[in-house]
Amino acid sequence: MQIGPYQLNNQLIVAPMAGVTDQAFRNLCLRYGAALAVSEMLSSNPDVWDTDKSRQRMTHSGEEGLRSVQIAGADPELMAQAARFNVEQGAHIIDINMGCPAKKVNKKLAGSALMQNPDLVKSILQAVVNAVEVPVTLKIRTGWDPEHKNGVQIARIAQDCGIVALAVHGRTRQCMYKGDAEYDTIKAIKQNISIPVIANGDIGSPEKARFVLDYTGADALMIGRGAQGRPWIFREIQHYLDTGNKLAPIDVAQQRQVMLEHLSKLYDLYGEYMGSRFARKHMGWYLNQEDQRQFRADFNRLETAAEQYSLVECYFDELVQN
Repeated sequence: MQIGPYQLNNQLIVAPMAGVTDQAFRNLCLRYGAALAVSEMLSSNPDVWDTDKSRQRMTHSGEEGLRSVQIAGADPELMAQAARFNVEQGAHIIDINMGCPAKKVNKKLAGSALMQNPDLVKSILQAVVNAVEVPVTLKIRTGWDPEHKNGVQIARIAQDCGIVALAVHGRTRQCMYKGDAEYDTIKAIKQNISIPVIANGDIGSPEKARFVLDYTGADALMIGRGAQGRPWIFREIQHYLDTGNKLAPIDVAQQRQVMLEHLSKLYDLYGEYMGSRFARKHMGWYLNQEDQRQFRADFNRLETAAEQYSLVECYFDELVQN
């Protein structure tokens, strides 16, 4: 998988997810086999760049691997400005968001709302590509709604504008995350352009990863929700793609180590107050089985790092004893 001058060591990429793919999560996924992790979406509005949220999202100090930064907006000049700013901050790749279905993004005519306006898409892509010397990638959906799937049209525009790789989520904006992702549109896009195509949507197992690659002909896979609470999924998928065999499940000791390290990195990144709140979300994903409901309820009531650490330690001590 090639993105501009950069050769990735496999076909597995972490999808950008707001409030999820911060530096702590990206580094875990990279360590467990992802070739690239795209950062959380950053607004192209310079008025918000100095907020705590934006500064945390821009943090790349000590980050492993290539730095791919996703930007979002609907004004070509502001998008170009945001691209230049993030390259100055150390981005190796700029990714443009035209796939986010969130209402607060779409009401500003950004994210997947842009797919309704191919002319504006073209203007934004040209502005960003011309603004920076690093590779520019794009993430889209299959269209605005099931009756208006224009993914192939947008893909051709992207290629003509100099986009070097295209990620496609197999749903329309109207579908949000409901129902099953469809891969026919991704397959059609791959057949109509020559730049690398990255398939995204509902890839939550090694077997599904193999199927999507084979069915669509995509060059790579982008995994989002399938990695929540399971950053080691990239290692599992790569092993299956390489051997055709499933890797043994992660053992209790490894899971304990990952969860405690994740907690530590969240506190380092956000501080104790906000870190403990982000931790509730991530720990809930790690332990989301029916028999772990009480643990999640207890964990969500805790306010300090020490209390959260202690509960996770106790949980695994009891798991080993039983």
